[in-house]
Amino acid sequence: MATHPAQPSQPAGDAASVEVQRTQVGPAGARSARDWVAAEEPLEIQVGSASLAVVMRTPGHDFDLVSGFLVTERVVETPADIGRMHHCSHVSNPEAESNVVRVLLRPGIRLDLERLRRNLYASSSCGVCGKASIESAMATAPPLVDAMRVTPADLIAGVQVLQAKQPGFALTGGLHAAALFDQGGHCRFVREDVGRHNAVDKVIGAALRAGSTDLAGHRLLVSGRISFEIVQKALAARIPLVAAVSAPSSLAVQLAEAAGVTLVAFLRGSRFSVYGRRDRVQESS
Repeated sequence: MATHPAQPSQPAGDAASVEVQRTQVGPAGARSARDWVAAEEPLEIQVGSASLAVVMRTPGHDFDLVSGFLVTERVVETPADIGRMHHCSHVSNPEAESNVVRVLLRPGIRLDLERLRRNLYASSSCGVCGKASIESAMATAPPLVDAMRVTPADLIAGVQVLQAKQPGFALTGGLHAAALFDQGGHCRFVREDVGRHNAVDKVIGAALRAGSTDLAGHRLLVSGRISFEIVQKALAARIPLVAAVSAPSSLAVQLAEAAGVTLVAFLRGSRFSVYGRRDRVQESS
């Protein structure tokens, strides 16, 4: 169960949390108190003047989120296809000014927006069977061939690093986090968001925007469970290993096995389980 201070102090300028009033009920009765909760706002992603998608996210690192989303959802083939991005200042509702990002693609890049909208809708639909979902993911991203290796000690240490870099979670108890580690085991980026998929897109987008188009040998660590979509995003970004403190879903394991991705789950204390491409995890430190 998430815990956070009864009387927290919010960092100045932190948009990841919002102050609210609550009634705290316990054996001694009820009392009024204040609390910080995770901020959640819609973000509309526009390509040119056309609306592509609306995602619910925690404000902050919006350009990282959009970059990661465009690449991991296969809207663009490479980060180089993205020209520039900006928050729209001309919107119908002034409160939405920071909730619309417009993307301008590199000259010569053309998108079939209707096809993309259909594909993005279908990828989030419960009416698509697991086999079709795996085939769709594999059609745009071939299986991974990556010789990276990691020790149990590296994986365990990574959890401690991630936990130490979650100020939003420490304040609210309501944010997911994702961290990206390089081949040397160094933590390059950590991002938090109310949506686990958004946290993954943000951390991948941060790496892409920093010029890291090759994520071979990297590993992704998430604070929650491993879903199919997270493995799909790792595959699209060519990240060979995904680790989590919680469980994988059945479809995540099936995709990992088909795509050559290593999954490390239930990463708690000194124990964990490995699925998919299991030989990337050394048996001893």
